[in-house]
Amino acid sequence: MKKTIFFLLFAFAVSAQQTQFSKYVNPFIGTGGHGHTFPGATVPYGMVQLSPDTRIDGSWDGCSGYHYDDSIIYGFSHTHLNGTGCSDYGDIMLMPTMGKPSFNPKEYSSNFKHGNEKASAGFYSVKLDKHNIDVRLTSSTRVGFHEYTFNEAGQANIILDLNHRDKLLEGRIRIIDNKTIEVLRRSEAWAKDQYVYARIEFNMPFKKSSLISTKKEGLIDITENNAAVFSKKVKKGEKILVKVSLSPTSYEGAKLNSSEINHWNFEQTKKEAEALWNKELAKIEVSSENKDQLAIFYTALYHTMMQPNIAQDVDGKYRGRDNKIHVAEGFNYYSVFSLWDTFRAAHPLYTLIDKKRTADYINTFIKQYEQGGRLPVWELASNETDCMIGYHSVSVIADAMAKGIKGFDYEKAFEAAKHSAMLDHLGLEAYKRQGFISMDDEHESVSKTVEYAYDDWCIAQMAQILNKKEDYEYFIKRSQSWKNIFDWETGFMRPKKNGGWDKPFDPREVNNNFTEGNSWHYSFFVPQDIPGMIEAYGGKEKFEAKLDEMFSAESKTTGREQVDVTGLIGQYAHGNEPSHHMAYLYNYIGKPEKTNKMVHYILTEFYKNTPDGLIGNEDCGQMSAWYVLSAMGIYDVTPGEMGWDYVLPIFKEVKLNLEDKKVRVLNEKTNKSTYQWLDTYLEEHSYKYPDFDVAKAVKEEDLIKDIIPVPTIQAASRAFKNELQIEIKSQNPKDVIYYEVKNLNQKDGDQIYLAYSKPFIIKESSIVLAYVLNNGQKSYTISATFFKKPNNYTIDIKSTYNPQYHAGGPEGLLDGIHGTENWRKGDWQGYQTQDFEAIIDLQKAMPITSIKASFLQDQRSWILLPKQVEYYISNDNKTFELVEIITHNIDPKLDQNIVHSFDSNKKFAEARYVKVIARNFGKLPEWHIGHPYNGEAFIFIDEIIVK
Repeated sequence: MKKTIFFLLFAFAVSAQQTQFSKYVNPFIGTGGHGHTFPGATVPYGMVQLSPDTRIDGSWDGCSGYHYDDSIIYGFSHTHLNGTGCSDYGDIMLMPTMGKPSFNPKEYSSNFKHGNEKASAGFYSVKLDKHNIDVRLTSSTRVGFHEYTFNEAGQANIILDLNHRDKLLEGRIRIIDNKTIEVLRRSEAWAKDQYVYARIEFNMPFKKSSLISTKKEGLIDITENNAAVFSKKVKKGEKILVKVSLSPTSYEGAKLNSSEINHWNFEQTKKEAEALWNKELAKIEVSSENKDQLAIFYTALYHTMMQPNIAQDVDGKYRGRDNKIHVAEGFNYYSVFSLWDTFRAAHPLYTLIDKKRTADYINTFIKQYEQGGRLPVWELASNETDCMIGYHSVSVIADAMAKGIKGFDYEKAFEAAKHSAMLDHLGLEAYKRQGFISMDDEHESVSKTVEYAYDDWCIAQMAQILNKKEDYEYFIKRSQSWKNIFDWETGFMRPKKNGGWDKPFDPREVNNNFTEGNSWHYSFFVPQDIPGMIEAYGGKEKFEAKLDEMFSAESKTTGREQVDVTGLIGQYAHGNEPSHHMAYLYNYIGKPEKTNKMVHYILTEFYKNTPDGLIGNEDCGQMSAWYVLSAMGIYDVTPGEMGWDYVLPIFKEVKLNLEDKKVRVLNEKTNKSTYQWLDTYLEEHSYKYPDFDVAKAVKEEDLIKDIIPVPTIQAASRAFKNELQIEIKSQNPKDVIYYEVKNLNQKDGDQIYLAYSKPFIIKESSIVLAYVLNNGQKSYTISATFFKKPNNYTIDIKSTYNPQYHAGGPEGLLDGIHGTENWRKGDWQGYQTQDFEAIIDLQKAMPITSIKASFLQDQRSWILLPKQVEYYISNDNKTFELVEIITHNIDPKLDQNIVHSFDSNKKFAEARYVKVIARNFGKLPEWHIGHPYNGEAFIFIDEIIVK
């Protein structure tokens, strides 16, 4: 596939004007709404993000520690995430107060007003109203610099609190002398074991107060309350300065890093931070008479440069994925890789304006592979969070290789990519075996299938560059796995269950078959084979009609409420990443005017110079990177191949000051047909394949072959009473289907496949296998398992289950199929804000020896075991006798998924009817993350067994 390559005007050797681009940055953009950004002081890609904390409860809209709607500041901590959905970081929080000190956040916090706040690139200030204290913050890469002005005379305190936000695993506060403190904060949240060492230095001596201390190793080591207060008398207007240096490795590392600021001149540090931002922001110069437009653009560029974060000491030491200390040699080690988001636009932007860091990122990936066993998915503080899906490190690597970026070991990078793609976790075992992931195999099966397929194409591109023919053939075949979950009849990517399409199907429904979205959001994700996707939809006209339908549909989703799905234009959701490439797809069917119209609408309507100026989570720069590229007039729909997609820029003039020290200019008079400079630049400045013979490279056109999509096995249900009709379908009328039926208890033997011609009947529990032959090519073999029910019981459910969690309907509780700890696969019934109640009809009176019902707990997902389960029996379905009330002693705080069976083995009278009542846990308690939302617990039940 060849993209439109655009750009050009002229290239000439000049240095960028010393414009103060930082003056356009508005750090408050995204701090309101659902942007999840923070306004504090940081430098480009810095280890320190020194910012106010207005939320310490872990709420979703407080993930960055700050929300513009708030009016209380609890303190100023040194690490923050930019626009994510989880509330990690917030480490080493300091808070200035006056009078009697307290460790109670409600007492040491202070009101503030936005009118007394200021923020710019590398700087933040605010007045704390409670004690009339002015706070100013700035930073270097590894050191946060505080200036506190006490406008009243009295006892000044600085509170150090290690307890807030995430779970504190270990806190240590060491008093070195009356002006120096060393701190270790080790915590758990998204990152399961995060280390932050800090060295805190005051510009004047303090006395400690209200603490019980013990001597250890010649130092005062305070662990009382995991908090400390440092106090002294101050005069009116007196200032106290504090420097806090961070390290991921050790106290010694924090001390070494403190050398970045070896003075007490706050204004000098502030100017140095501004200079760093001006240097980075100057890589892209835009001009406009619209000041809001300049603020939006340069704040967006600023947001793309806030992470990944440098994660090594000044001597190169870093904490690796193996939790050991290593030394980075020849590169800089980084952390915070939100790759599910940033592979789409942020990393392609970096390949254009920051090749050196791109190579550093990949060298970091390689080290994490060597130390942790696989490439990062969503790495944070040297921890793999396994948040989100895919193995999108390979997209970043393939894109860099395709653009000829040097500075990392191509062979080692390929080794890491191949290894990560050949593991058997997260649905990959099924994906490799049958060419797609089913609901039975793994949750979010549709999203994982299409994203794995794209990643596999990226690995194939790497193999192509390195002339690895067999690897290329293998991964290019895997890259077409999307065809196995694309339904030609409906024109959607659909979940599969037990060999067939899951029903009912609503493309608007947000459910556990998709990652933060619905079928509309994933049915256009085939960036590696856009011509093939267009053909699957029936050609250009039908594909255009499908895109039009998406953008013009009702802007409403069904199913689970998904807070990330925002910025809706029809079913397009700009507030979340899976939609970000879609407006550019019109370019591929000869309708660039539609791409231009839609992109410009998004640029003007969804990005504002206001606190709620982002339509969704910033997500570590991805939301802003989309803006930066699109405003310039380019986008990369398919990272992993050389070239860019074109759209008309919104600025009269754009200058790129790239690493070859030349300036390239684009203005509104530029003719599309002359957009050649970027192509030339790629050829002339290392954007070509290095260190191997291009003539020997694998040629894609000689190897790429279509796969034959798998058939579907359809039946009315998975379980049956007497007999069940099975139908097998294929998407191509020229396909020849072969199948085999095996009794579920049959021993493995020779497989005898028959040509399929019409539906057939099974009467015993069976496994049905099927594949397709077409023109000598064979599809993957799929299978479906059908169970004959162990009895003819029926069930009457008195409660109403959530339609998201139906387990196949009422009979799913009696079908003999047991749900596993992974409830997202769809085998559990879920009930919220109510008790569960059902009556089982045994069809005749009979002796009962036991009653069992299984329930699930996953407290992180608001699913808690019932308080108690009650069993009743009856012969007339009117008058019921209580048999037993069963409770449990399982801790609701248990941080793991468990299945618990409530068993009754008492002596029962003969009965026909059994009633089961499970009492809901009810309102989520204060300790639960759902408590601030007034959340209520779910009951999840599967399989009631009566014997």
